[in-house]
Amino acid sequence: MAERHRAIRLAAPMMEQIDEHARAADDGHARLTAQPSAAAHPRRRRPIVAYVALTKPRIIELLLVTTIPAMFVAARGVPPLWLMVATTLGGAAAAGSANAINCWVDRDIDALMARTAHRPLVRSEVPPRSALRFGVGLGVVAFVWLALTVNLLAAVLAIAANLFYVLVYTMGLKRRTTQNIVIGGAAGCVPVLVGWAAVTGTVELPALLLFAIVFAWTPPHFWALALRYRRDYARAGIPMMPVVMGVAATTRQILLYTVLLVAVSLMFGAVAELGLLYLVSAIALGAGYIVSSVRLRRSPDAAAAHASFRYSITYIALLFASMAVDVALPSGAALL
Repeated sequence: MAERHRAIRLAAPMMEQIDEHARAADDGHARLTAQPSAAAHPRRRRPIVAYVALTKPRIIELLLVTTIPAMFVAARGVPPLWLMVATTLGGAAAAGSANAINCWVDRDIDALMARTAHRPLVRSEVPPRSALRFGVGLGVVAFVWLALTVNLLAAVLAIAANLFYVLVYTMGLKRRTTQNIVIGGAAGCVPVLVGWAAVTGTVELPALLLFAIVFAWTPPHFWALALRYRRDYARAGIPMMPVVMGVAATTRQILLYTVLLVAVSLMFGAVAELGLLYLVSAIALGAGYIVSSVRLRRSPDAAAAHASFRYSITYIALLFASMAVDVALPSGAALL
């Protein structure tokens, strides 16, 4: 613990590389108290809205963006509608469970960061014990639902991702190492395996490459966000790479992971025998992501970090959409 805080103090001078605009914004955030006041949040959410917020719906949406296309590729076309609905509902419940438990574990540090000060437990909108029960109960429901409506493998994979996110990332890595998001991010890669298993009942090589795509995408996606909110993480004592290693090291790692991501995406197209539409999309989207990462490397300010983060979301959504469209086309049009 002492070494981590010492590393954070030593990294402080490197943070000054970020422009005055970002510094001014962070100074405004710093004025937030450890426990946000009622004046800062004058309107309390209704209980049902607060419980939904615990599940982090935006993160769930991003996970489902990768799950459904994985099902299309596994089916080599359009999967049965009911199977997609059942897998989506079960996957959303499993992810929501992990997110709710994450909010319960991290409620102390969430109160110290402006980015997370709006969360229900910080605002005392949900009792901590109730949040934990809700998260655990939702996980049980997800497992039973997937086991009964999809298959046992999909259910086991979904709950394994849940446990990995909570036990390995949230409780084990997040507060201890700069590699927290690299290793812990594996939990966010499992939905593609769930989608594949839902269709085929197995996990095959193309599914593992889909896992690798999301795995390579997660660090540059999240580190761009961490660059923007590095002072939040420093205040909370979270050793995110921009805080401990500095801006230059982080932008270098973002660029390297982006190149790796593009390479894996092209490899997947060959292994999964996708067609011209996917190939062109992977090349164009990958080139755009590399350009975005190079710009961030050259000018690591708040605007560039935000642009890189936004592009990463566009990239993953369009890349996976291109997979689904490619296999949904008639075989003569889709294959080279």
